[in-house]
Amino acid sequence: MAGLVARLRLAERLAPGWLVVQVLGTLVLIATVGTAKPTPMWVWLLYVSSLACWLLWLVVDSWLPRTSLLLLVAASALPALAVGASTDSTALIMLCVVLGRLATLSTVSAAVIVAVTFLNAVVVVASSLAFGGSASLAFGSAVACVFVMLVGMHPRHYELQAVRSRELLEQTRLAQQEHARAAALDERARIARELHDVLAHSLGALGVQLEVAEVLLTDKGDVAGAVERVRRSRRLAAEGLAEARRAVAALRADVAPLAEAVAELAEQHRTNHAVDIDVITEGEPRFISSAATVALLGTVREALTNAAKHAPGASVTLALSYQVTGIRVDVRNAPPNRVVVAGDEVGGFGLTGMRERVALVGGTLATTPTDDGGWLVTVEVPE
Repeated sequence: MAGLVARLRLAERLAPGWLVVQVLGTLVLIATVGTAKPTPMWVWLLYVSSLACWLLWLVVDSWLPRTSLLLLVAASALPALAVGASTDSTALIMLCVVLGRLATLSTVSAAVIVAVTFLNAVVVVASSLAFGGSASLAFGSAVACVFVMLVGMHPRHYELQAVRSRELLEQTRLAQQEHARAAALDERARIARELHDVLAHSLGALGVQLEVAEVLLTDKGDVAGAVERVRRSRRLAAEGLAEARRAVAALRADVAPLAEAVAELAEQHRTNHAVDIDVITEGEPRFISSAATVALLGTVREALTNAAKHAPGASVTLALSYQVTGIRVDVRNAPPNRVVVAGDEVGGFGLTGMRERVALVGGTLATTPTDDGGWLVTVEVPE
């Protein structure tokens, strides 16, 4: 609240007509007091006191807000007391000048302005009637006070609207900055997941090929077979590097249809790991968003990589189902047909990355062992 009041005060002082209003108001008050007709001494004292309160308000307004408000209220109340005893319109003019300036202040609440105005109107009516003035003149003076207040509150309303608009613009700018920052963090996490999937897939296949080459050399003495596996490993390394570069460059690009991309992943897995893999598609293929497609493909790639690492040589069944409420993919691998060596147990962020990726598109991921000793990964994405 204090910050808002400070901004309102600054806005007032930056307004083009602020100094003009202050100077003109002061000149009108001084001229009115100086040209007033002879009146009782106590009325003159009220005039001078009101003018003194106005001048003090000009001095302390910028650094004593509460005191300045009290001074302005006093500057309006003093001439209101003298309206009935005044021999001319000096008191009413001074009252209208002070009330008009009070009504334009955006740092004062509307309730305070209305309360001060109506209090002064009541004092004007009481003072006029007490000194023998006519009722019509008394109530006419009160109406003049209310009219001046309404006129003064009109520019105040626009000034408040301008300040609120600037605040809203600033809040919007900050919100846009936070949104951009969140988007950058999200994009960074997405790139990290994509690179992890690509590298894990490529390096997993590379590790299997090198392991087979080692077995061929040490156990069977098959140099030709081992050389072929090494050459395949070299191709896998080159392909993995190229795929990593493509993943970074194509994060925002359109992806292939889901069924086609899944079949391509299955063929790559069959070639790289020399295992049987069946692809089953159920339901009518349809267009789905790029975000959902990328999430599903990343999950399938990671599941195939895990199957190659933890169940080497095992057959894989990949089922893609287009359902009414979304897309479901099951990746099921049979039990491994050979013992998993220690090097196959590699820690990482595979499952975590899979869950994060699927969660970003509102999907769910489940991983469960099967009855025959294999493993099942199920991902469902609403679409």
